Amino acid sequence: MSTSNLKGRKIAVLATDGFEQSELTEPKRLLEEAGAQVTVIAPGDAQQITGWNKKDWGEKVDVDQSLDQAQADGFDALVLPGGVMNPDKLRQLPAAVGFVKAFGDAGKPIAAICHGPWTLINAGLVNGHRVTSWPSLRKDLENAGADWEDSEVVTDGQLITSRKPDDIPAFVDAVIRKLAA
Repeated sequence: MSTSNLKGRKIAVLATDGFEQSELTEPKRLLEEAGAQVTVIAPGDAQQITGWNKKDWGEKVDVDQSLDQAQADGFDALVLPGGVMNPDKLRQLPAAVGFVKAFGDAGKPIAAICHGPWTLINAGLVNGHRVTSWPSLRKDLENAGADWEDSEVVTDGQLITSRKPDDIPAFVDAVIRKLAA
């Protein structure tokens, strides 16, 4: 794991109910340990969102900012946790897709794990990029013009993608390296 100092770096984590527990809480913890300020952003006016922990509902996580108040220009990078429910809900919300697209348009790093790349598809950001994801998204990503590969982490330009919770150390390390560059 990189030990780079991310002091002063601001990272947005966009999620809603049903995010894969470890794919939000562990990157958040590791990025904060590296010195970053991590802001959990969610649609609506929820004070907390509830994770999905493998096979059942998990812990609640505090929401720091509502999506309607969040601006991509206030952050250095975006993290999109997976789980099935979370990205499936987000990719149907124009405000969430617009928020992700704003990071893309600004050339800022976007890190998506597991099913998180679904939202990248809807934001029009995967065409011509190498990516990875949970295996069931492979065809969706290829149909959107991505070159999918089965690797623990893939960095292509501003996009950083990983497959599953086991990949979190490599995923976060790639985010840290990208922000420290």
